[in-house]
Amino acid sequence: MALTLDNYFLPGWRDRRHTCDACEWQGTARQMPMELHEDEAQFDCPQCENPLLLVVHPSLAQVQAAAAEGHPEAIEQMAILASAPRPH
Repeated sequence: MALTLDNYFLPGWRDRRHTCDACEWQGTARQMPMELHEDEAQFDCPQCENPLLLVVHPSLAQVQAAAAEGHPEAIEQMAILASAPRPH
């Protein structure tokens, strides 16, 4: 069963080791193929394709809160949003 992570800005989640229940492969999210979905990113076992980790995409409020706390990736995301063209 895949672990669901609701806090995208949780420190260290990409480097946490996971063990696949199906084939016993061990590794981190950085070593797993990722599938992007509308509400989440799914990380699968590279050996047997068993889903191991679901990371819920952050809401704008979560990005703003993480940026206010100094999270570098959230700050970068806020800068991207600020530079996007706005409809008139």
